[in-house]
Amino acid sequence: MSSQIASEITTTTRPSARVYILSGLGPATVLAGVAWAILQPYRLTLLHPHDQGFWWLVVEPPLLVILVGVLFHLLVVPGLVEDLEELA
Repeated sequence: MSSQIASEITTTTRPSARVYILSGLGPATVLAGVAWAILQPYRLTLLHPHDQGFWWLVVEPPLLVILVGVLFHLLVVPGLVEDLEELA
């Protein structure tokens, strides 16, 4: 095998378990928020908004959990995965 051919072969590294776990935290949080909304629908005042103000309708715990999961997955995870891949 010539050295030219050997230098062209690149190795692909498999992501570590940390990357998989970190990448799954956001979707798992969203899933927990959806499950919470399904299991306790009385917490969602959007379903029965009688005599509720704007903030009572917007700031609902299951919806906040879903929002945090999405924002974590979109804003935080890419940087953390990049840092973990640099360490490997």
